[in-house]
Amino acid sequence: MRKTRRTLLKTLVASLGCSALLQLVPMTAWAAEPEKEELKLGFIKLTDMAPLAIAYEKGFFEDEGLYVTLEAQANWKVLLDRVIDGELDGAHMLSGQPIGATIGFGTKAEIITAFTMDLNGNAITMSNAIWEQMKPNVPMVDGKPQHPIKADALKPVIEQLNASGKSFNLGMVFPVSTHNYELRYWLAAGGIHPGYYAPNKGDISGQIDAQALLSVTPPPQMPSTMEAGTIHGYSVGEPWNQQAVFKGIGVPVVADYAIRKNMSEKVFGVSKAWAEANPETHKRLVKALIRAGKWLDEDNNANRQEAVEILSRPEYVGADAKVIANSMTGTFEFEKSDKREVPDFNVFFRYHATYPYYSDAIWYLTQMRRWGQIAEAKPDSWYLETAKQVYRPDIYREAAAALIEDGLLSAGDFPAADEDGIRAPLADTIDGITYDGHAPNAYLEQFEIGLKGGTTL
Repeated sequence: MRKTRRTLLKTLVASLGCSALLQLVPMTAWAAEPEKEELKLGFIKLTDMAPLAIAYEKGFFEDEGLYVTLEAQANWKVLLDRVIDGELDGAHMLSGQPIGATIGFGTKAEIITAFTMDLNGNAITMSNAIWEQMKPNVPMVDGKPQHPIKADALKPVIEQLNASGKSFNLGMVFPVSTHNYELRYWLAAGGIHPGYYAPNKGDISGQIDAQALLSVTPPPQMPSTMEAGTIHGYSVGEPWNQQAVFKGIGVPVVADYAIRKNMSEKVFGVSKAWAEANPETHKRLVKALIRAGKWLDEDNNANRQEAVEILSRPEYVGADAKVIANSMTGTFEFEKSDKREVPDFNVFFRYHATYPYYSDAIWYLTQMRRWGQIAEAKPDSWYLETAKQVYRPDIYREAAAALIEDGLLSAGDFPAADEDGIRAPLADTIDGITYDGHAPNAYLEQFEIGLKGGTTL
């Protein structure tokens, strides 16, 4: 068995004694040791927790002198609370969670991230009954639906339900989740109002003026909740969209890659206080996670099948390997027998996926403003300043430099040194509206549905 660094040091201390060991090992080497070796990290049972599982299974954490316990959490709120309380050293988080906590929407806390865990990875699924009503409104090519399917096809279905006095109900995983914002984005692009929040008035339902009612449902419960008829559809990460296909209860209608290309999905979050108390430990965690992201994407996803087998274990995602493989290996099944190539459904390293871009944080802030979670107008400078409080590329770059020095990665694997943290403007969206992180207010002005300028509720 490979001896870990900790085991080796213990052996040396026992055999030589501390004073003799100090003569052999420079003080600088001791100073660089992690402040905390034993760590407990949280996650939710979704395939995009993969970097944590791979860093553990491939020994990347131990290579950094870290001895990690991975622990599944009941839901996103419990996970966040446990990071804030110090019960968890860090966790797989929704990209919006550190941002929402920092601005005080929901739980107020200082949470930072120096690592983006993945891009994309979600879809929107409708029940069979809703899909059958949508389908006549969807353009067909060679007998199959033309993708991406827009919410225009859903609008008459909702109008008919509302006319009969019934509400249209959709599930999403958390108020500051990507799933909430991409579902709202998709609906609004089709002329369907997803509702506003009004925290200043004590209304955090997100259903003011809504034509479609969105509410929170934990990811593993999405399929069963839809099957029971409580919700008509949902937005969630994998494997819970493919689970609906395998169970024959629903049809994914659009992958989030088609809503807004390469959207940051999850991050690795820690409390600011923890990061300040454990800078070397934090850097080493990021190093291990970067290596895991690279392993997941390298050689054109050659390692994905092995990753699927790991993730299918009950201690990780605990879903059937065939279900997980449907998205993790570069394909995605919409209707039964309609499996399509979607090589970037899950991205863990390509396109500098792991780098904590300020523009990713700014996009989430624009959506919080658009739907009322940020109640009042903010200047462009506020968006960037807030992003810099949460996203920490400085820590990421320290980890990257160490990996380059270790000979494990090269400089070409990372963004250029003069990168300003803002990705190039993106026009590859389902509504064709261009996002430029340098101009958040101008971006908001382009939407027909949503708050902008000085508008308040």
